[in-house]
Amino acid sequence: MKKQDIREIVKTRTLILDGAMGTMIQQYPLEEIDFRKGWFEDHKKPLKGNNDLLSLTRPEIIKEIHAKYFEAGADICETNTFSGTTIAQADYDLESAVYDINYHSAKIAKEVADEFTAKEPDKPRYVAGAIGPTNRTASISPDVNDPAFRAITFDELVEAYSLQVKALIEGGVDILLVETIFDTLNAKAALYAIDIVQEEMKTELPIMISGTITDASGRTLTGQTTEAFLISISHLPVFSVGLNCALGAKELRQYLKIMDDKAPFYVSAHPNAGLPNSFGEYDETPEIMGEQIETFLKEGLVNIIGGCCGTTPDHIKVIADLAKKYEVRKLNEKV
Repeated sequence: MKKQDIREIVKTRTLILDGAMGTMIQQYPLEEIDFRKGWFEDHKKPLKGNNDLLSLTRPEIIKEIHAKYFEAGADICETNTFSGTTIAQADYDLESAVYDINYHSAKIAKEVADEFTAKEPDKPRYVAGAIGPTNRTASISPDVNDPAFRAITFDELVEAYSLQVKALIEGGVDILLVETIFDTLNAKAALYAIDIVQEEMKTELPIMISGTITDASGRTLTGQTTEAFLISISHLPVFSVGLNCALGAKELRQYLKIMDDKAPFYVSAHPNAGLPNSFGEYDETPEIMGEQIETFLKEGLVNIIGGCCGTTPDHIKVIADLAKKYEVRKLNEKV
């Protein structure tokens, strides 16, 4: 039986995105060998902490994490590919592993999603191919003495993103999620790559875009306000636009209100479990975070809601249970 298109389901209920992959990986006592097993035993550079590799070397861990989020009530899980570009993997001299990282991450997530869909056909599960921002910015110079210098070009970003997108689609993702956007020019390179690859592959997967407000100024790292970010991507036929990371739910609300008011798309949010403490850890319990997310739902600000840094299946379960109580946000007719 063919799975229902997510573009239809979002009209009837609030969809739940999963929580933090990195937070869950930290709960496993992993050593250097875990990031090499079966693939990179002879690699010259240290690999511990390169979490995307675990889709190749310890796939059972990634599979288990996806299953925990689906059990908690997630409709959508993100692939373990946040750093899955040649640009990000260059730090480890692993550009050659990028296709495999993305393809196998997508296959693992799809396998788990299909298992849950088979068990609960009335709650189909979907896989979003996670496309991170890379560790370079096309808009700002990394050298304060040379403002015109750029560490990356638009064309280099397009090439890197194209390889990632192709592998994710061939691995079986249902959605493409360009997330944690701190530089809209990087995001535009990713979206251009998606456009090219989808045309070549004759696919029409829905595209989610999620930006990051980095501090209390309400701007992205490259200086755009929420509304400016929204305007700069509004010409694209995207499925949803939203915000994630950097802020907790309480701090994110005022910017989501702008999205709700101005966006002609569905709106998503996956905030952190509060702001990090002095040790860089996230303290908000599922109940505390749930109270703040409930405000989003009461006010009808979001169509897709999940968690970013510090969130676990326990957080997602609370959010999923709350979402059932509230009516779905309608598409904005005013814009």
